[in-house]
Amino acid sequence: MPEAFDIVIIGAGPGGYATALRAAELGRSVALVERDATLGGTCLNRGCIPSKALLDAAHAIDGARRAAGCGVGVRFEGIDYGALREHRRRAVGTMVQGLAALVAHRGITVFRGEAALAADRTVHVAPSPGLGAVERYVRAEVAEPAGPGVDLTAGDVVLATGSRPRPLPGEPFRGALIDSTQALEQDVFPASAVIVGSGAVALEFASLWNRAGCRTTLLIRRDRVLSGWDRRTAAALTRELRRAGVEIVTRSHVVAVETGENLGANVRYTRDGDEAEHTASAQLVLAAVGRDPVTDAGWIRDAGVEVDDRGFVAVDAFGRTSAPGVWAVGDITAGHALAHRAFGQGIVVAESIAGLAPRPVDEASVPRIVFSLPQAAAVGLTLEQARARDDVAEAHETVYPMMGNARMQMSGQAGSLTVVSGAMADRPDVELVLGVHMVAPDASDLIAEAQQLVGNRVPLSDAARLIHPHPTFSEVLGEALLKADGRPLHTR
Repeated sequence: MPEAFDIVIIGAGPGGYATALRAAELGRSVALVERDATLGGTCLNRGCIPSKALLDAAHAIDGARRAAGCGVGVRFEGIDYGALREHRRRAVGTMVQGLAALVAHRGITVFRGEAALAADRTVHVAPSPGLGAVERYVRAEVAEPAGPGVDLTAGDVVLATGSRPRPLPGEPFRGALIDSTQALEQDVFPASAVIVGSGAVALEFASLWNRAGCRTTLLIRRDRVLSGWDRRTAAALTRELRRAGVEIVTRSHVVAVETGENLGANVRYTRDGDEAEHTASAQLVLAAVGRDPVTDAGWIRDAGVEVDDRGFVAVDAFGRTSAPGVWAVGDITAGHALAHRAFGQGIVVAESIAGLAPRPVDEASVPRIVFSLPQAAAVGLTLEQARARDDVAEAHETVYPMMGNARMQMSGQAGSLTVVSGAMADRPDVELVLGVHMVAPDASDLIAEAQQLVGNRVPLSDAARLIHPHPTFSEVLGEALLKADGRPLHTR
């Protein structure tokens, strides 16, 4: 007999487990199906958490190198890779164990296995590769054999199957040509690396490996990194990475990657306006050109779920798919592929299923962050995006000179801050904060305040009157808002 639940969720990454936690909190019986040995998906196990644990090392190295300028006698003498590896594993293990305990505490039943959805909303769970039986977890990390297959029924099914690294066209991952998961698993940092890509993953590894002494070359297709971001922000981060020693090859296009056993790799590429073919050689080549949604299993379409030509599941603002009673969250839906966006989607789906009336996730108020050195962060619209929208009556941008901030000067780093403000067509007499874009040492934390301003449509005059503590990095936002409001204090 099938086991019955109110909700069955396929995939236990941020979108899946957020849906499960909120649904259980609302009194629903929930089954969470995950093929991997641990909960958390890419973010906890192979992405956000382990990469930031390694970036701790980059920050420590950077601090040691700048210490002499502060009168502190500290030298960077190398990396204990065993200790660093243990730091990464400990960070991941702590988060994964905490999540498993929370899921069990909420009464969520976890099945470890491969899920397939039928048209009648029955979910068949087969053993994960390497297992002879499906595992059931009622208590945290305590497996109970559940047989060679389990059928689950539910009134609602949520798809949260996540994404995988995208290979270079015609160049599968192999040997020295690696993806981000393999990059995180390296026992030691490479002596030299070529990174193909200009997004968050590429820039974080460029910062990490460069600070550790790796000769790092970044091949990008445009004239700056983060080409989809605000131009000034992208240009500032490009400049800072170069200043730190990263070689950035702009307007480049990979032709082929040649790998050999224990011989590293050669990347052949061309550049716009240059007919010659060039070669970059390195111990490792990291392809970081994006991620693809994991929606290629035949059962998804067979269940009546519409998938577009890029592999994204078509959903409405609340996560409903084309199949009745089937929902989708996270990287398999078009939009920002970010864990915190998936958290928000999961809450919206759980509350919608429960009959509440949640507000859908607003893509424009989802903060984007790159944990490079320095960090980059953005929320809301760029000036070009604002001016292209029919619902924006007028838009302006204000640039704040970051080096006017005392903490920025002390940090030894440069940065950038742009505030986009303007009036909406439905409120033409009120100027709002429409977007904030920055490069700064603590941009990942500073952007949270900007998100509140953008997401809640706070009038610029109200935002500008709030006082920021002195001397802090946060003052740059306060000063920029004052300048945007026509009342600059420490700048012209």
